[in-house]
Amino acid sequence: MDDLLQDAADRASQYLRALPERRVAPSEADLAQLTELGGDLPSGPIPDDEILALLDRVGSPATVASAGPRYFGFVTGGALPVTVAANVLAGAWDQNAFTPAASPVGAELERISLGWLVDILGLPPESYGALVTGSQLANFSALAAARHAVLGRSGWDVEARGLNGAPSVRIVAGAEAHATLLRAVTLLGFGRGNIELVEADGQGRMRADALPALDDRTVLCIQAGNVNTGAFDPAERLCDAARKANAWVHVDGAFGLWARAAPGRAHLAAGFELADSWAVDAHKWLNTPYDTGVVLVRQPEHLSAAMSLSAAYLPAVDRAAIDNSPEASRRARGIAIWAALRSLGRSGVADMIERCCVLASRFGARLRDGGHDVLNDVVLNQVLVGFGDGETTRRVIKAVQDEGTCWCGGTEWHGRAAMRISVSSWATTEADIDRSADAIIRVAQTIST
Repeated sequence: MDDLLQDAADRASQYLRALPERRVAPSEADLAQLTELGGDLPSGPIPDDEILALLDRVGSPATVASAGPRYFGFVTGGALPVTVAANVLAGAWDQNAFTPAASPVGAELERISLGWLVDILGLPPESYGALVTGSQLANFSALAAARHAVLGRSGWDVEARGLNGAPSVRIVAGAEAHATLLRAVTLLGFGRGNIELVEADGQGRMRADALPALDDRTVLCIQAGNVNTGAFDPAERLCDAARKANAWVHVDGAFGLWARAAPGRAHLAAGFELADSWAVDAHKWLNTPYDTGVVLVRQPEHLSAAMSLSAAYLPAVDRAAIDNSPEASRRARGIAIWAALRSLGRSGVADMIERCCVLASRFGARLRDGGHDVLNDVVLNQVLVGFGDGETTRRVIKAVQDEGTCWCGGTEWHGRAAMRISVSSWATTEADIDRSADAIIRVAQTIST
């Protein structure tokens, strides 16, 4: 066991050391080798060290270097070294964090981490929640809590009676709401076609002046950080309207809510503390390993009522870990969050957020100076770029990914194809931005000529 773990640690270290210089997307030759991992199931055991060697030799080159400094796709943060190391220890511990009886340390680190997250995000101190896989489940969980609260006002116990015959619940969201929010609405039985979509402005912000009249059976879903532009809905005005109507406000803040942790950017996310629930990802801007999402609710009893699990063999003492989450058995996600927050502290988190925003502005300026269209106001870590018509833009995106210096994704923005750049990693430097911008400009020139 000792030799095997040391071998794994050595291989992992070698992989991480190589990230700054390797191509970001794997080559066709690297992908072709993946066939070696398949074939017929072995008829008998194979030595563990051979398995690890095969996995490293074939698997490592076929990874996308999303943990490296020049990966700008999907708002993915590169894992901080301390979180990688903590994750190794967590893997050895192999804790099932669904209850303190199964993992005292797992439950305690989740409790501490949730408290620190509420603090650093500047949310109401009574808020609490759970650690889930990502913002998909965080949105789902928060909206389940909202469903419980809103229907409870009409005397309807949705957990016991379901939705058949239930009073109607209105879901109001911005026209630029993220797909995970829409899927959560679908999974909860509200029906995607019943969402009342509110017009958004040119940066994707919900227009407060277009908000319909709300009531006490309304769940208003607002956004902290548009996934394309990084823009923020006008939370103060929207929450004020919701409060007057006694409506529930949910915030999809997967990455943008982290702006509240950086004094220089916190003004962008002002007013979101007035909401009733929040979804945010740690594997985005806190730079913890996948997968770690967070659901927080101002009145946690609504979340517990929606998620409560009853089983005779489970202890009745301190059931928050299992009663606040849609999962039962789950890994101890609080370990990596605790390690990141304890290591960085308040100022370290703020510096990481601010640095990424400054680097995004530098990226946008370099591409604009190179003659290309920056389509958004670069206020956070998102940059949208066009390279002429849609076909040319899509060809540039594919060519940049194939070239390997960096990786940027594609999107559609107001009917126009665009490259989407997300600067989210602790490891990214000015040199990485300049190297990537140079590569994009060079590739775009070859495409346009």
